Amino acid sequence: MANDLMRRNDWLNDPFFNDLGRHIFDSFTPTRGVDNSRLLKTDIQENDESYVVKVDVPGIEKQNINLSYDHDVLSIAVKHEEQADHSDKEGNMLMSERSYGRMSRSYRLPSVDEGKISAKVSDGVLTIDLPKMAAEQQEGHQITID
Repeated sequence: MANDLMRRNDWLNDPFFNDLGRHIFDSFTPTRGVDNSRLLKTDIQENDESYVVKVDVPGIEKQNINLSYDHDVLSIAVKHEEQADHSDKEGNMLMSERSYGRMSRSYRLPSVDEGKISAKVSDGVLTIDLPKMAAEQQEGHQITID
């Protein structure tokens, strides 16, 4: 049977192999099977002086955003508490896609000058500026052996 399969010119187009190829990498794709509407969609730019992180946070109040930077990792956690009842007098609702709850993401951004990190929210976008440490601050400490 293997020889018959190899002789076919279109064995890669076989539905079995299509599904196999499609699902073999599922565990490596972080957003496959995940509700993308619940992710904190992020852009990260890097230049010589800093990282600039922009995160979509529409409808999230400033006081419901928690930022921390520890051991070269920027962590962002948001809480969306709005849960409006959109049903009519009889309790009917045709569709409800708006969500509430907690979301968080973490990003490894090394060599940041922690004391100079700044953040602001404007028009549903959280912008975080993470200045990098000067080159002399990044160098390791030489230890002498007694």
